[in-house]
Parts: sequence; structure tokens; C-alpha cells
Amino acid sequence: MPSDQIQIATIKANTLQQIADLRANPKPSYRIDGQDVSWESYVTSLQATVDWCDQKLAAYGPYEFHSQARSY
Repeated sequence: MPSDQIQIATIKANTLQQIADLRANPKPSYRIDGQDVSWESYVTSLQATVDWCDQKLAAYGPYEFHSQARSY
């Protein structure tokens, strides 16, 4: 079974592909049986998934520490 890091990276890649597909072939929003279907809202939720993946992947490092020294 793949590690969590690999699974999260896969989720991110798949989600980015979905966003690219929706941007390349936009669909109109519509209403059916009293339910609104908004593709822009769907893309927004996909972007939230990408943001979540970015946060999780950042926790895996690598880390960078900035320090400053003085010489007298």
C-alpha cells in the first residue's frame, strides 16, 4: 500500500487534472428539479482539495531554517 504522502500527491494530481479539464471545456451552470448545479462552485471545492493537499504535503518537509550570525 502506498504511503500517505504518495496518496496525497496522487489526489492532488488527479484533482488538478479535473480542474484543467473543466477549465478547458467549461460547462454552464443549471437548475434541475429545484437543485442548482454550479460548475464554478465545483471548481472552487476542487481548489480547496488542492489547498488541503498542499498543506499536508508541506508537513512532510523538507524544512528550511533561516539563521543569522554575527562576527565581531
